[in-house]
This record gives sequence, C-alpha cells and structure tokens, in this order.
Amino acid sequence: MERGAGAGAAGGWIFLSAGEPSGDRHAARVARELGARRPDLKLVGLGGPAMAAAGVELVAGLEDLAVMGYAEVARRLPFFLSLRRRVWRTLATRDVRLVLPVDYPGFNLPLARRAHASGIPVLYFIAPQVWAWREGRARRLAETCDRVLTVLPFEQDRLREHGVDAYFVGHPLLDEPAAGHGGGSRPRASSGPLLGLFPGSRVQEVERMLPVFAAAARRLARSHPEMEILVARPPHLPADSYEPYGIDTAAAAEVLARATTAITKSGTITLELALAGTPMVVGYRTSALTYALARRVVKVPSIALVNLVAGERIVPELVQEDLTEDALVRACAPLLEAGGPEAARLRRALGELRARLGEPGCARRVAEQALQLLGPPVG
Repeated sequence: MERGAGAGAAGGWIFLSAGEPSGDRHAARVARELGARRPDLKLVGLGGPAMAAAGVELVAGLEDLAVMGYAEVARRLPFFLSLRRRVWRTLATRDVRLVLPVDYPGFNLPLARRAHASGIPVLYFIAPQVWAWREGRARRLAETCDRVLTVLPFEQDRLREHGVDAYFVGHPLLDEPAAGHGGGSRPRASSGPLLGLFPGSRVQEVERMLPVFAAAARRLARSHPEMEILVARPPHLPADSYEPYGIDTAAAAEVLARATTAITKSGTITLELALAGTPMVVGYRTSALTYALARRVVKVPSIALVNLVAGERIVPELVQEDLTEDALVRACAPLLEAGGPEAARLRRALGELRARLGEPGCARRVAEQALQLLGPPVG
C-alpha cells in the first residue's frame, strides 16, 4: 500500500508518541486541543489511557514501553525492533502529516529521524535533555526536527546555540488543575503528617528504589508514630510488586495531594512536588552498567529537575551507592518537622521556583505550533 492510502479524514493523521505516564497526560491534553481546533484530523500513536481517552488510536501502550536503562532496553530489544517496524509501517501506509514526539528520547529520536527522512514534519514536544548528555543529540534534533518545544526555560537558548528551532512553551504541569492552587500548595486531605514515597512508574525503578525508600520510611515512622506512609503506584504496575513492603498504595495524584513530605525518584515528579510545595528528598539508583555509562556522558551537577531549574541544590540528592537507608533517614528527618527551619527554608525555595516554569496554557501553545506546521486543511 502506498503512503496516504490508509483510511483518514481530509486533514490526515498526526502521530503522537509518549512512553511514560507523564508524557501520556501531557500528550492527551495536546490531543484534545487539536481535536477542538481541527476535528478533521485523526490521531494515532504510542501512549497510555489518557491519550486513548482523548481519541488517539494506540499502536502500543505504556505497559509495553516502560523500561529504563541500557541493560533493560537491551533485554527487550526484539520487542522494540518489532514495534519500530510497526510504527514505520504506520507512517508509510497512512496519510501522516505531522509527527509529534513527546519526550521518551530512546524511541522518539529514531522516530523523528525516520519521519524526517520520509518527508513528514516533526514537532518535538518536551525536548530530550541534550544539555545533560552528549551535544550530538542537539545536532540530531537540528537535523531531524522542524521545531522543538521546550518546557524548561533555559533549554531554548541552549538548543538554539546548536541550530535547533526551539521555543519555550511553559511547563505542562501548570495545565494540571492541582497546580493552580495559590502559592503552589495543594489542599491536604488530613491534618496529620504523611510521608509520600514515589519510587517511579517503571517496574525496574520500583524494584531498585522501593526497598530502600520503604526501609527508611519505616524507621522514620518509629520516631514519628503519628505519621502515615503512602506509596504512589501507577495503574499499569501490578499491586503484588508492592505487597512485600506492607505499605498502603494509592494513585500518584492522591499521594501528591496528601503528602506533607516526600522521598522520590528523580524526574518530573520533583517538579510536581515543587508545585505542591512539598519538601522532598530525591534518590535514584540504576543498574551498575547504566550508571557507569551515564557517568561518562552526563554533564550536569544534579539529577533532580527541581535543582536544575532552581540553579542550585535546594533539595537533597542521593544517587547510586549514596542512596542508603541511613542517608535517607538523615536527610528526611528534618523535613518531617513542619515548623522546623529546614522544612520552612525548602518551602520558600519551592515557592520561588514556580515562577520559573512559565504560565499555564502549554497544551494550547503546543497545538498552535502543530497547526502552524500542518497548514490549512487539504481539500
């Protein structure tokens, strides 16, 4: 079948690609904005339940896509090669007029290259963190993407230095209803302290980080008997992965709303906690191979986005061998004292951080950029 022969509306298809829960949410909002402005368009891609509910036809779901690290990807290489062939076939057999990758660079950078080689415009939303890795990725973005939309303010200028047509569109977390509470603080569901644990959205992350997060939380509970503990569990991960730790689980949104202090993995979740005004300790551990390779190429002094956006280390970070039960207890204990100086200092710093993330309306701006690249409806 020749490209363009597949079924589609007069406006053709947009291919969206997100590989993680946060990307699924952000892409879903963009999908709804596109649908409201151009109902003649059809949407297909990779993602999760939020994208499906927004009208995106899924080629694969998050349960298939959520892997982390070099070693884990290598073990699942046959699946990803098969998925790549399916995606390439979709690009070739449907009238795809725009590819819109969302973060997830391990898959989306090759997708952008393939789309560009096929003559399909590429609008990359949530730029890969090329400023943290080898600059060759920035050159690849310039070569394969028509436009790149950044969600961190300093990324626009750094990418433009490498010839990328980059625009800062604000952070998509500001589009989420809970981020709208004054002062960046969410209403609490109860008056007592609650320690939220956020070990990640991938099986490998949970396996590596929840044991040490849970052990530290139980020790802290012995000195704070009034404290509750709650673990954030994504809906696509099985409940039995959490049962050995004997700690209640809930959806991440509920834990975010209730937590007064958090122990969390690195990533976008640190910005979500910052917008909630929640003091946190950031910990991360990956395979020895992945860590050894990452140390050779990572160029930034911090793993936590909240610290990178702030321009200084405002929250504690514990990485790899430094992520121990004892270290977590020492770092977290001062933050559990609601009226203590360390918790107060951190809340002030998190409140100042909010202004650096732009204004609400990110999804609308992304949709507008997409329609600029698409041009008017055909026919």
